[in-house]
Amino acid sequence: MITLSDYATVPETETLAGAIRALKQSNEDKHLHHKHRAVLVYDTDHHVIGKVGIREILKALEPKYRRFAGTNQDGNVGLAHFGFNQDFLHSLVDEHSLWHESMETLVAKTAGVSIKEIMYTPSKGEYVNIDAPVSEAVHQFILGCHQSLLVVDKGRVTGILRLADVFDMVCEIMI
Repeated sequence: MITLSDYATVPETETLAGAIRALKQSNEDKHLHHKHRAVLVYDTDHHVIGKVGIREILKALEPKYRRFAGTNQDGNVGLAHFGFNQDFLHSLVDEHSLWHESMETLVAKTAGVSIKEIMYTPSKGEYVNIDAPVSEAVHQFILGCHQSLLVVDKGRVTGILRLADVFDMVCEIMI
C-alpha cells in the first residue's frame, strides 16, 4: 500500500493543471518502482472523494465524450467491448466532431477546469479494508477490472493499493 502522504493528492477546488503538476511532482520521487498514474481528490474535511487518472484527463480534453458516457461514472467500459468495430468508432469521431481542434487548443481550454468536474468517484468495489488479505484485493482487482483500490481503515481512506504493486509482490515470491 502507498500511504496518502506518499501519493499525489489535491483538494476538490484544484484545477486540472494543478492536479497534473501534483502528479508530476509526486513522480519525481525516485524510490517508486512504478510512477503514479492518478491523483486522489479530497474534500474540505480531507476525506478522499475521488480519483483523476490518465483516462479522466484525456476524456476531459474533449467534453463531447460526455454524450457517450452519460456521467463520468459510466464511461469506463470501451465501446469495442460491445462489439463495435474501428469503422464505427471512427464514424463517431467524424459525426460528433471529436478532436477537430488542435491538441494545444483543447489543452488550453481544459487546464482551468475544476478537478471536481472530471474526477471519477470510486464504486464500493474499489475500496478494500486495511486488514483484508491480499487474496481479497486480488479478487477485487480481477473481477472489477480495477488498476487500484483505495485502502480504508476505520471508514477513512489511508492509502492506495495498485495492481502493479501486487503483481510485483507475486513476481518476487515466484522467483
